[in-house]
Amino acid sequence: MNGLLFNMQKFSLHDGPGIRTVVFFKGCPLCCAWCSNPESQRADPLLLGDGPDSRFYSLEETVAICLQDRPFYEESGGGVTLSGGEVLTQSAFAATLLDALRAEHIHTAIETSGYAQTAVFAGLATQADMILFDIKHYDDRRHVAGTGVHNGPILANLKAALALNKNVLVRLPVIPGYNDSPEDARGFAALLTEMGVRRAQLLPFHQFGEKKYELLNIPYALRGLPPLHQEDVEEFSAIIAHAGIDCFL
Repeated sequence: MNGLLFNMQKFSLHDGPGIRTVVFFKGCPLCCAWCSNPESQRADPLLLGDGPDSRFYSLEETVAICLQDRPFYEESGGGVTLSGGEVLTQSAFAATLLDALRAEHIHTAIETSGYAQTAVFAGLATQADMILFDIKHYDDRRHVAGTGVHNGPILANLKAALALNKNVLVRLPVIPGYNDSPEDARGFAALLTEMGVRRAQLLPFHQFGEKKYELLNIPYALRGLPPLHQEDVEEFSAIIAHAGIDCFL
């Protein structure tokens, strides 16, 4: 079994606890205008600059690369995170990879938009130790406008994830002009309270992927938009925290 991957990033500190290796899967059903990995939206290899953006990895090769940093995982309480793109688009390979890592006693996490059939999502979520669950917008109409898909399946899968009694961390990308207003913060707070979420991480907008749009020769609607810093989201964070939710960056 092979998986189409566009990166395997070592020594990551922001995709779960401890020091981690992040395995980036190609393919995503969402088309977020702010996506920092636009090449990941396509489920086939693309040219990025002078070479291919991705290639197929065997299960054995992927596991071997992940295990190279086992000492760092053990010392830091880290492990391996499956990300993307959207890991759910290659759920069979992802499930087999999680099984192999669990057999090696490696802590695993999946980072997901949650957009998939609930059976597919639940099948993968039950195998991971932690779920990093991104919510782009609380309002369905605005969700469609920003991502191209409805948020109904996503919210259904968040509910399913919370019912699994897993370590679920909800993450909110904060995007200027899309979901960063005080009204938006109150909307997110209401949604999370209704779902029973008591902890959320903010992901302020950045421009780390801007160069990729040039290399792929595709338009980037947010070109030149200033990134957000901690001070820019303090009011947003305070509104969510006021609702009794532990909100952090």
